[in-house]
Amino acid sequence: MTDGIYILANDIVFDQAIALLNSIEVNAGQDFPVCIIPYDDRLDRLRQELRSRPNVELFEDKTILNHWEEFATEIWQSHPDAIPVWQQKGIAGSNGIYRLGMHRRFCGFDGIFDRFIYLDADILILDKLHPFFDRLDEFDAVVYDYQYKDLAHVFRSTPKLEALFPGDRLQNIFCAGLYCSKKGLFDEAKQEWLLSHLKAGEAEVLYPNAPDQTIINYMMMRSGLSVCNFTRHWPPGRATGCCVTSPHFEQRDHLVYDCGVRLTYLHYIGLSSGVFEQLCRGENIDFPYRETFLHYRYLHEPEKRPQFRGTPKPYNPPPSLTARLLRKLKLKK
Repeated sequence: MTDGIYILANDIVFDQAIALLNSIEVNAGQDFPVCIIPYDDRLDRLRQELRSRPNVELFEDKTILNHWEEFATEIWQSHPDAIPVWQQKGIAGSNGIYRLGMHRRFCGFDGIFDRFIYLDADILILDKLHPFFDRLDEFDAVVYDYQYKDLAHVFRSTPKLEALFPGDRLQNIFCAGLYCSKKGLFDEAKQEWLLSHLKAGEAEVLYPNAPDQTIINYMMMRSGLSVCNFTRHWPPGRATGCCVTSPHFEQRDHLVYDCGVRLTYLHYIGLSSGVFEQLCRGENIDFPYRETFLHYRYLHEPEKRPQFRGTPKPYNPPPSLTARLLRKLKLKK
C-alpha cells in the first residue's frame, strides 16, 4: 500500500509550492512521495525544479485530469444560477466555469497513491503526518480544521440543505485545503449516482464562490462517508489552529506554536499568490508568519533570499484618504 501527498500547483504559485515541498521534506516524518497535480499548463518552472527532486513527480494522466474537469462541469451546469453569476462578475473561465482547475484535486481519488493527503500550495507542513494515515483505518477521510464553524463558505443555507443533512451532520464539513483520504472512494458508478441527485435539484445547495470546496464536501456527505476531524476528536489542549488569520501563534525555531502546542500545518489562506511573488522578488511586504515562509522557501538556496530594507508594507494596507472620500461620496449618491 502506497501513501503519498498530492499538491495542486502551477508556476503562478511556484514560490509557495517550493516552500511547501521543503517543509514536507523537513517535517513530515518520512520520505513521502509527492505528486503535483497541475492546475493548468503553466508548468515550465515547476518542471525544471522537479529535475532535482527525485521523490516528486508531475501528474500527467490527461484522461483522469479531463474526466474530473468534465465531472465538475456537469455539476455546475446543473446549478440554478452559478454560471450566469460568474459570467456577470467576469470570473467565468473559457468554458463558463469558475476556477475549473481547482477541481483537479479530485484526481487523487483515481491517482497513483492508495492513501493520500491532499494539500493546497499555500500551506506549510510543520509536524508529522502519520496521525492522518493512522486514522484511515477507521475513517474514510481525516481533516484538521475549524471550517465547521463557518457553514456559509461551504453550502448555501436552504431548506433543501437541512433536509439533505439534518441534525448535526453539517458539523462534518471541512476545509478543502487539506484532507487525507483513499483512492477509489468515488468510482464511476458513485459519480453517476451523485450527478443524478445534483441534476435532480440538489445542486442548489452548492456554494459557487468556493466551487471545489463545496463539491468535495457534498460528495463526502451525500455518500455517507465517515470523516474524522482532529479538532473535534482530539482531547482539549491537543488540537491547534491552522490559519494565518490567527494572530496569537508563536514562531520559534522555524516552527509555529499555538499556546505552546506545535502546529501540524500553517495555511496562508486568504493571501493572494501575488503577495508571495512580490515578496520573493524583493518587495518588502509584510504578512503574518512571513519569516516562517521565507525560511522554507529559501531552505536550499539561502543566497537567493531577498534582503529587505526599510519598513515593510502591509499586504492589505488600509484605503488611502482619496479612496475613503470616494467611498463616502458614492454612499451619499
